[in-house]
Amino acid sequence: MQAPRLFVPGPLEAGVTVALSADQAHKLLHVLRCKAGQRVLVFNGCDGEFAACLEMTNKACAALLGARTRAQTSVPDLRLMFAPLKRQANDWLVEKATELGVAALQPVLTQRCVAERIRPDRLRLIAQASAEQCERLEIPAVQEALTLSQALHAWPRGVRLLFADEAGDCPHADWGGAAGRAPPLVGALQSLGPQPAWGLLIGPEGGFTPQERAELRALPFVVPISLGPRILRAETAAIAGLSLMQALCGDWGSPYG
Repeated sequence: MQAPRLFVPGPLEAGVTVALSADQAHKLLHVLRCKAGQRVLVFNGCDGEFAACLEMTNKACAALLGARTRAQTSVPDLRLMFAPLKRQANDWLVEKATELGVAALQPVLTQRCVAERIRPDRLRLIAQASAEQCERLEIPAVQEALTLSQALHAWPRGVRLLFADEAGDCPHADWGGAAGRAPPLVGALQSLGPQPAWGLLIGPEGGFTPQERAELRALPFVVPISLGPRILRAETAAIAGLSLMQALCGDWGSPYG
């Protein structure tokens, strides 16, 4: 049986005992049926991963840290900006984006959003659970929801933002798109070359409005791209785009460890 992995905030080092949360204690005691002395793995996003031994009472759990099992590593600076979806699809998107190695998730409220109330604290818990399961050493940052204009204003200007735009012309012929269409994602990445960071923007199910598309296209750091000949659901588009970006310019081609 694989040792459970637990995210614990705060500094970690061998020989230290760290308290686990009530939710973690419940999961260990009542879901996984763990026993005192069982081996678990603990990480905090900055000190690497440690083997630990469970110390348990009827209602509480702690972990006595042993040796470090993995040194801290980092994921590529790949950011996902997305229009929130209905709850189940939203949860799935955050979970899968975490597995795919995004560094940050930015919900953006667009004119055609189907979900306007976003709980970043809940999304952070989903990202944490996903990171624990997929053996990531850090939790992606989940930002507070912003309007599209606010998010674009706050976007770091040195970072290219690839904008999934299936609706209109590409104003930059050298990015490899056919006349009248945005270029394929692969062609855009190849034309732009290596970058220290990337962003991907996925709109709502109803697409961006003409006003939003005009606002995006007026910004020099925004690159319109296409995700193929079929219209994808928003969550599918996000996962397809992130997968291609990780394969072409992320860590899928790098040695693990």
